[in-house]
Amino acid sequence: MFLQMTRSEEEMIKVTHFLNAFWSVCGRDMISAFDLSPFTVICDLGGGAGGLARECISLYPNSTVTIYDLPKVVQLAKEHFVTPEESRITFHGGDFFTDPIPEADLYIVARVLHDWADDKCLELLSKIHKVCKPGGGVLLVESLVDDDKTGPLDALLLSVIMLVQTEGKERTPSEFRKLLTAAGFREMQVKKTGKLYDVILGRK
Repeated sequence: MFLQMTRSEEEMIKVTHFLNAFWSVCGRDMISAFDLSPFTVICDLGGGAGGLARECISLYPNSTVTIYDLPKVVQLAKEHFVTPEESRITFHGGDFFTDPIPEADLYIVARVLHDWADDKCLELLSKIHKVCKPGGGVLLVESLVDDDKTGPLDALLLSVIMLVQTEGKERTPSEFRKLLTAAGFREMQVKKTGKLYDVILGRK
């Protein structure tokens, strides 16, 4: 969403560096919140410059990660962020709402669903469930609001920003459970990380 608002490649590089900096601080906490070692073929939807992909291949040496993002984002990542030596990271350019999604064991969807209203989130999660391998899953990385919606403050403030700038919002674990169940996922685990973002693992 933010990259689409940039006016030049120079601005895109600056914004991408900013967005990627989050993962240098808390990316490993997100990827290690659950044991993801059974998932060797991973697809990072909206994976941008590869911050989480790097954490995946570092923490899980048997894994490969395909970063799926808009073609201009993929091109930027290839040219400025991911070196050819990082051979376990590959790219797939496309729009995950309108184009096919490659089959994988696990789909990472980080800081994506909060951009969208419930109907679009359900559309994307249902599409992921359809192509996800049996026994596979989806890893959601979002800033979780408490079920009683009284906190935490960071998540509430971020939700206000999303409501103003996008059609989305930050959601509660119960709201994510409802979306995942409607999309066909049979179970859900939640991990509060103590960082700005929390992690949900849904299993097919």
